[in-house]
Amino acid sequence: MGTTITVTVEESGREGGAAGGSAGPVRLVCTDHGGDGPPLLLLHGLAGHRGEWDALAARFAATHRVIAFDARGSGESTRRPGDVSRAAHVRDVLAVARRFGLAGEETVLVGQSMGGLTALLAAAAHPEVCRALVLVEAGPAGPSPRLPEQIGAWLDSWPVPFPDVATAEAFFGGGPAGRAWAAGLVPGPGGLHPRADRDVMVATVQENARRHFWGDWGRVRCPVLVVRGGNGAMKPDEADRMRSLHPATRIAVVPGAGHDVHLDDTAALYGEMAAFLA
Repeated sequence: MGTTITVTVEESGREGGAAGGSAGPVRLVCTDHGGDGPPLLLLHGLAGHRGEWDALAARFAATHRVIAFDARGSGESTRRPGDVSRAAHVRDVLAVARRFGLAGEETVLVGQSMGGLTALLAAAAHPEVCRALVLVEAGPAGPSPRLPEQIGAWLDSWPVPFPDVATAEAFFGGGPAGRAWAAGLVPGPGGLHPRADRDVMVATVQENARRHFWGDWGRVRCPVLVVRGGNGAMKPDEADRMRSLHPATRIAVVPGAGHDVHLDDTAALYGEMAAFLA
């Protein structure tokens, strides 16, 4: 299960404040899965949690040191931070890397969905932080004006509170992905509740609604593995454009997997990553 460690990030401003969010320090709850090899720093997607990476971490235990953390606003980290901008998420990556002494010439940043965008932006702005990127269903496309509305409607559709784990797993589609999403819930009045606040999640994607990130992609210099799900949300032409602009990009497609490739087919993602890292 690894060792749980909390990293505190002091806030200096509110570039992208969440409604009613606190301007105080942000707690980031991390799991150090151990291992003596090159570090992998794992970043989950919107409204997710670090436990989503447990199965992948177990597969890399023999060859890599694996660390995952709950993003601000998610999981066990600060639920209502004062700043949910992309820049704030990048600062969190740097803070976690410093806390665990991760050497940039060895560290690989791995991110899924919004976590992948954070990893991309961290590599672009701070090339010293990593030697390679793995982006799972994540890229620089945009703007997406309807995204906040879509995220709000998706979260509003959750039948909260869920009466039990089985109901939650079924709602989230069953299988490994359903189990992982259900594991992100916490007991509360009347049943199980999300650990992520609806309004904070909507605020988190406001920047994506306004702009694209192709300029940031142009500043990435390290090798990149882009992994799409065969049934995922990432469009093939986005991945193809990424490779055309940055030739040191490898694209892999996991057939049958959806947006949560890391949950739908952990073995396939591990295989693609292991080959890339070798």
